[in-house]
Amino acid sequence: MLEIIKAIIYGIVEGITEWLPISSTGHLILVEEFIPFQNVSEGFFDMFDVVIQLGAIMAVVLLFWHKIWPFALTEKEREDRTGIMSYIKPDIMTMWFKIVVSCLPAVVIGLLFDDLFDALFYNPVCVALALIVFGVAFLLIETWNKGRRPKIRKLSEITYKVALLIGLFQLLAAIFPGTSRSGATILGALLIGVSRTVAAEYTFFLAIPVMFGASLLKLVKFGFAFTGLEVALLLIGMVVSFVVSLFVLRFLMGYIKKHDFKVFGWYRIVLGILVLLYFLVLK
Repeated sequence: MLEIIKAIIYGIVEGITEWLPISSTGHLILVEEFIPFQNVSEGFFDMFDVVIQLGAIMAVVLLFWHKIWPFALTEKEREDRTGIMSYIKPDIMTMWFKIVVSCLPAVVIGLLFDDLFDALFYNPVCVALALIVFGVAFLLIETWNKGRRPKIRKLSEITYKVALLIGLFQLLAAIFPGTSRSGATILGALLIGVSRTVAAEYTFFLAIPVMFGASLLKLVKFGFAFTGLEVALLLIGMVVSFVVSLFVLRFLMGYIKKHDFKVFGWYRIVLGILVLLYFLVLK
């Protein structure tokens, strides 16, 4: 029962932090430091803290289905078009091609150096430093961006060049846990003139193939050799993160229409300092 409670806590933390630009992986590493799983296989948590994100991803699929499903299945959707192409929604299909381009840097670097990055940076001190550095970056970029009119205010206006640049920013999160995948991509998008709302939506959609791919990679490395307890913990964490993400996504999309991301920058800085103090001074 205690392990199930831990899985619920992990799911809540994942559901909240996956979409807010404060680093879900970083928070999960910190939570694991204080309430680690017991009686699980070696390497289980390294797989768990990635695969649990699938629950959060399914919340995006549910909430934004009409914006991400590229196939026209009803007569109304296919009106004014004939032939096999009438079953394709061109705008959405083009968006997915751009998302593929955004994924390329992380796919290439992740496949080549995933184990190396885990060994070098997958620890509380590196997480704390990444929280602080990117917290400061949020404050600086939002101050610089204040009053500027974004050049890109629709998803359809994102070009392949912009998609690749966003993918390069996402790469920072693949290398440094604590960076925040959503935070890195949103910051990058803001820097190159994407509106805050479009940057957030594109980041959500970009997470779908990235997290499915990362989860598959971790599962293959773990070997699919689960105990009954491990299956239960993984499923509970995913379900909880799915439910929590539904509320967080709705909140965030409403929040960014009226506010900037500075509050998350300050949160990152304060949390990073507290973590450093704990691990370098108190522990």
